[in-house]
Amino acid sequence: ACAFAGLWNCVTINPLNIAAGVWMMLNAFVLFLCEAPFCCQFVEFANAAAARADRLRPWQKAAFYCGMAAVPVMLSLTLTTLFGNAIAFAAGVLYGLAALGKKGDAISYARIQQQKQADEEKLAGAMEGQA
Repeated sequence: ACAFAGLWNCVTINPLNIAAGVWMMLNAFVLFLCEAPFCCQFVEFANAAAARADRLRPWQKAAFYCGMAAVPVMLSLTLTTLFGNAIAFAAGVLYGLAALGKKGDAISYARIQQQKQADEEKLAGAMEGQA
């Protein structure tokens, strides 16, 4: 979607639209390279780039993908750039959610809250004893 929208965005005489379209096609290539290296098996450095991308933490991938998707939108705010970069931005958001970790269960959360209350009561009792 990003590559097709970028190609469509290049069919204009406005230089900012052309720059945004080229950036979108570059985004599509980088996404293919990092997420689906089997699609780029004839590119020599594809496996090395994919291995390097796999070593990144999820929050780093999230920042990279969201930043990569935001640049064309800042260059040229059109529906083509918005819809074309939506998938790349969504991939970044999903990596960001993965970086947050999974949600804890209610029992462990209640246990943590009880421990905090007990610690606060002990601290309040110790402060009253000093006064």
